[in-house]
Amino acid sequence: MEQIEPSDGAAFALERLRSHGFEAYAVGGCVRDSLLGRVPNDWDLTTNARPEETAACFCDCRIIDTGMKHGTVAVLYGGELIEITTYRLDGDYLDNRHPADVTFSKHLRDDLSRRDFTVNSMAYYPDEGVVDCFGGRDDLAARVIRCVGDARTRFEEDGLRILRAIRFAAVLDFRVEEQTARAVHECRHLLGNIANERIREEFCKLLCGRDAVGILREFSDVAAVFLPELAPSFGFAQHSKYHCYDVWEHTLRALEEERTGDLVTRLGILFHDIGKPSCFTRDEEGGHFPRHAEASVDMTDAILRRLRFDNATRELVSKLVKYHDVPIIPEPKHVKRAILRYGENGLRALLEIQRCDRLAHAPEYAALPPSLEQIPRIMEQICAENACLSLKSLAVKGDDLLALGYPSGKEVGEILQRLLDAVIDGELPNERDVLIKSLK
Repeated sequence: MEQIEPSDGAAFALERLRSHGFEAYAVGGCVRDSLLGRVPNDWDLTTNARPEETAACFCDCRIIDTGMKHGTVAVLYGGELIEITTYRLDGDYLDNRHPADVTFSKHLRDDLSRRDFTVNSMAYYPDEGVVDCFGGRDDLAARVIRCVGDARTRFEEDGLRILRAIRFAAVLDFRVEEQTARAVHECRHLLGNIANERIREEFCKLLCGRDAVGILREFSDVAAVFLPELAPSFGFAQHSKYHCYDVWEHTLRALEEERTGDLVTRLGILFHDIGKPSCFTRDEEGGHFPRHAEASVDMTDAILRRLRFDNATRELVSKLVKYHDVPIIPEPKHVKRAILRYGENGLRALLEIQRCDRLAHAPEYAALPPSLEQIPRIMEQICAENACLSLKSLAVKGDDLLALGYPSGKEVGEILQRLLDAVIDGELPNERDVLIKSLK
């Protein structure tokens, strides 16, 4: 019998419910992750106790109403939030997303039967082991994502499950079972009914998954439902000696080279050439894509706004796409200016995008320029020296200029910027006395 170690909060809640005469099990993702040897992010429980009975069991704890009318009671224990849901059967899904009503049940199997995938439909209680009514353990062993019951029915109930299926496959490095995969393709239009915020959450996890490239290659038609800007790049030949792959395949191969798993970096790679098809020209020398970076950044900004990304992420990704093919001179003053423009983490992301982009060129043109190895070393030296890279770290401030008789206004800012430029270029040290003397 498999042994799973519930969290302190989950163990407490399981025993509290059991001590009051109710059934109670850990259920869903926490069981799946535990069987895979992963640490669950959270623990969900299911019980035959009705919501009001569950709440009464935890009358000495803080209870947060996250959905009692649908059977869920959230209990806070030692800083851990445990969601406890009554066994239930879902009613009709009228909007391809939410059940119109739920019916509480006394049977665990009823509750497991309504869940999305077999690997998410297992329950666990220490004295009983894993309760697996739908072959979840076998699918875990086979590394397969399979719907519980009929796949089309599951997806027509909740269109977000389409994206969740391929997200789980990407993150866990599983394959999507044949019938489930067919239904993913056939039902992909249902993603049009899903809120952009939910699309964003699932897609970001997919994009950072271990097999993101394989899943995007197999289910590119699904991605094109919520990222229609990608579709023109599918099969778009570049007719260039530098590119033996079409635009989409080049993008996927660049993603395949990405080694940090950083979301901003992967978004930058995914969108860095998205504008190429709209800029294509061809002459006797082959294909050309003039100003494709500008076109790509416009499309990137629109996509990230549509999917409700935060402003900081949107602005940085757009900046990385805009400058993805602009080389940086491997000299301290140029690297300092690059850090000032992109931030330290942003510059590392840009260098990774440029590395991956180059490696996805035609093999004879895929050699990395020496600068991509030199710049990180220069960055380390700059960071170790705690170099002045912003007005905030400049040794003189606006008050110093006012004390010297400079009039207040934008001129003060302009002078400080000129001083910062001189410090970055190595013309002046970042020392207050020296800078004051230069002002005088």
